[in-house]
Amino acid sequence: MRGAPVGVIAGFDCHTDMHVSAALDPLGRLLGTESFRATPDGYRQALAWLGSLGPIIAVGVESTGSFGAALARFLGEQGLRVIEINQPHPYTKARRGKNDAIDAEAAARKVLSGEATGAAKDTSGIVEAIRQLTVARDGAIKARAAALCQFGDLVVTAPAPLRDRLAERKTLEGKAALCTPMRADLSNRRDPTTAAKVALRSVARRIVTLTAEAAVLAAQLDRLVAIAAPTTLRQLGLGTQNTAALLIAAGENIERFSSEAAFAHLCAAAPVPASSGRTRRHRLNYSGNRQANRALHMIVIVRLRYCPMTRAYMDRRLRDGKTKLETIRCLKRYVVREVYRTLRADLGTLAART
Repeated sequence: MRGAPVGVIAGFDCHTDMHVSAALDPLGRLLGTESFRATPDGYRQALAWLGSLGPIIAVGVESTGSFGAALARFLGEQGLRVIEINQPHPYTKARRGKNDAIDAEAAARKVLSGEATGAAKDTSGIVEAIRQLTVARDGAIKARAAALCQFGDLVVTAPAPLRDRLAERKTLEGKAALCTPMRADLSNRRDPTTAAKVALRSVARRIVTLTAEAAVLAAQLDRLVAIAAPTTLRQLGLGTQNTAALLIAAGENIERFSSEAAFAHLCAAAPVPASSGRTRRHRLNYSGNRQANRALHMIVIVRLRYCPMTRAYMDRRLRDGKTKLETIRCLKRYVVREVYRTLRADLGTLAART
């Protein structure tokens, strides 16, 4: 067609070792598919292949938060428009089947149709550092909880003399402190008391190590979150962990959200239309970022305890006939609006402050 736009819309289906790319022209015709290694050399080869087909208009990348994170970062550094593809392709799968080339083409078609418009997260700054430390801290906390459960089971089944000795302390942490320096006579390895001492000491030292590890990571998170979002951190209920969860959900390039309503939808704090025919209703959003939704819930619970205005709002909505759960949902939506504004202000001045 004379006067038709010229360019390439690309899609990537990303995996651990290989990424598959599909290229479309602006009229939706498939120009080709290729596979590339998930390495810096592979990224450069993919970019060169797409460039050989024409000017690159936009690139849709699946799994930008996992398998495609490095690819999305590389493409963003090249100045390309990178679109996040975070929805499956059920209709394409039902019609055409499923393989990597089909998924890559479906990702490109979502960009071409305008169905996918959200920019990928910027993973090259302080928010990505906060995410990595948060993952490590959460892992240490979960492992410590599992170790405490194991330690409690061992204490319950330990020989009576050991249980009596550990009864000096009431908490599991206190009992673990008693077991850390414990010595065992390894000359009689078949003795249950000897085995119990070795097991209790091993698990107790694990608890101490994980506690120290979590504390170190928490201190580093405190510093980074205070740098990234000082205004947000000062709001009631917005401690380090809650602020970090909302920062991670938003990403450093928070301007990728067209409005605070879009951010609320990502945090699963916005109702979803569920109307049909004469029925007009909304339902809860069961998807979205569950960690961000949990952070919002914890913020609301704190404010219900310490904020008179929040308690007055709860009382008024209860008198109006709302349930407590419904009122908490309304409060979460209000918190999203407030946090979105403060995060935009904080991240907008981040470069100037650092």
